[in-house]
Amino acid sequence: MSGARGRTLSGPVVVASGNPGKVREIRAILSGLPLELTGLSDHPAIVLPEEGDDYARNAAVKAETVARATRLPALADDSGLEVAGLGGAPGPHSARYGGSGLDDAGRVAHLLAALRSHPDADRSARFVCFAALARPGRETVVVRGECRGRILEAPRGAGGFGYDPIFEVGPGGRAMAEVPEEEKNRISHRARAFRALLELDDRDPT
Repeated sequence: MSGARGRTLSGPVVVASGNPGKVREIRAILSGLPLELTGLSDHPAIVLPEEGDDYARNAAVKAETVARATRLPALADDSGLEVAGLGGAPGPHSARYGGSGLDDAGRVAHLLAALRSHPDADRSARFVCFAALARPGRETVVVRGECRGRILEAPRGAGGFGYDPIFEVGPGGRAMAEVPEEEKNRISHRARAFRALLELDDRDPT
């Protein structure tokens, strides 16, 4: 990301997430900008609201909650995996798919089992991300990014987090978990959303 982008956003910014993998990824995506990013592990008193079925609203509410509590700019995203053969599931409920007691590996296994019960199901899929920027006294900005692919038969790769090991992306049949971090941070749904968010912020004259 060039230094000209994001020029209206600098200094301390809070990422409205307690997911260390997500915070680490956002920090890498925005590494070329003059930002001091912290996550909710640095602000343990903040409790985010329960998420609903609307990506954009979820992202905006999380960012606004953190901006009000810290009086600092806040970034948030709401992301999900949408699988055609599962009717778009798990969608906005991706982080809780299969029940709150499952970890990433458990959710991956649950999704693969759901597809195996429908052997002819369409395995095409997309990662979707809505990214939000909230600042005290200013209108919240929300943008969308996506990355298209398909669901693999079994997990591959050791990188990334969440559903990355079963999401095949781009030419070559690689799982997102096999894609080098630098490349992932150019092509992922989250990278596309945050680039669009900060490019839009560049053009904001207020």
